[in-house]
Order: sequence, then C-alpha cells, then structure tokens
Amino acid sequence: MDFSGKQVVVTGGTGALGSAVVGALLAGGASCIVPYVHDAEAQQRFPHRGDPNVMLVAVADLAEEAAVAKVYDGIRPWASIHIAGGFAPGKVADTSKAALMAQIDGNLISCFLCCRAAVNAMLAAGGGGRIVNVAARPALEWRSGAGMTAYSIAKTGVAALTVALAEEVAKDGILVNAVAPSIMDTAANRKAMPKANFDAWPKVEEVAATITFLASPDNRVTRGAIVPVYGKA
Repeated sequence: MDFSGKQVVVTGGTGALGSAVVGALLAGGASCIVPYVHDAEAQQRFPHRGDPNVMLVAVADLAEEAAVAKVYDGIRPWASIHIAGGFAPGKVADTSKAALMAQIDGNLISCFLCCRAAVNAMLAAGGGGRIVNVAARPALEWRSGAGMTAYSIAKTGVAALTVALAEEVAKDGILVNAVAPSIMDTAANRKAMPKANFDAWPKVEEVAATITFLASPDNRVTRGAIVPVYGKA
C-alpha cells in the first residue's frame, strides 16, 4: 500500500500494536506523527525512534483538548489512527466512578477528540482521508465484557462513535472505520496470562495489516465498519 507523501497520525504509536502500525506505514512511504505520554516507552523501547519520517510529540493527556490540538497543529493528515487507550478489569460492584471515568477518558474521550481534530484538519486540506479507531471484542460481544465493564462501556462508545462519524463525513471523502481486537499476542499479555494459548491470539502485525489497509488509499469503499480481528481466539 502506497502512503508516499502522506502524513498519518498514530496515537498509541509507541506501544506494541502502534509500533507495528507505524512500521507498516513507514514501509509504505508515510510520514508518521506519533504522540506519546511515557518518555521511557518513546525514547527507549519504540523501535522507530530516530527515523527521519517519524515525528514524536510529547503530550500530557489525549483526553485534554489542548494536548490534542498540539498534535494536529499545522499538519495535513491523510489518515489518523487512534490506538491510545488503556485496560482495567473490574466488576461493576467494585468499580468507582473515578475508575469508570478513567476508562472513558482514556479510551473514548481521547478517541473522540482526536477524531474531531482529524476531521477538521482533513476538511481544511480538502482531499478526504481515513480514520481508523480501535475498539475491542466486548464492543461487539457485550457479554464478553463481564468483569471489565468500565472498559467495555468505553470501547462500545468507540464503536458507536465510529459508525456515527462515518455517516457524517462520508460525503467529504473521509472513510471512518474501526477494528475490534481480541486479546493480542504481546509480551505484556503473555506475562499477565502465562497459561493461555498464545497461538490462538492474533499477532500485532496481523492486526496492524488490517488497520493499515483501512487507512490506505486502497480502501475506497469501506466505511462504518467495526472489523473483528480475533485470529483463532
């Protein structure tokens, strides 16, 4: 897929899935804008640090409008990919309002604000574009969200945002979609679930391939989709 001459924002781009997405985009010729919160992740573990086609942008919190404005200031993005978020388990009986709001801020509000900024930047540029959000399996299969309800609420919101926004901006040539991964094969997930069947988990490179297609000019017609990326899980 050819991203030559195209700017792409990747939130969460320094994480496991984000790094795979950035790598695929760079291979296609893209220039990537990658906001980050944690210095150690960006400056030590991010495999694409130092690449001339990667611009790292330090931000405090993507659930804050000023931080998001900093990321999109002065750019003309072809695509905006929203991977940033966080997971926390917890039954409803054990979840405080603060814990609920942390999941909503980290997963839904950050995605909403980045979608809004991306749409405005794309409309100003006038050439259309692509937005790809990251939901999760419980956004499609609500019963699977038992025991992680706050997270499931937030990710279901991301799915609803994706479908509604896709209808709003289709006439402007902006195609909006999301992927819904199951548990992915990452070092952190292996450590957290050492007895799981890792072979069944989708690999981050496989999920990144789906995201990259949805963000590419090759995607000419798909919009409003929440694409399951479950692998064999």
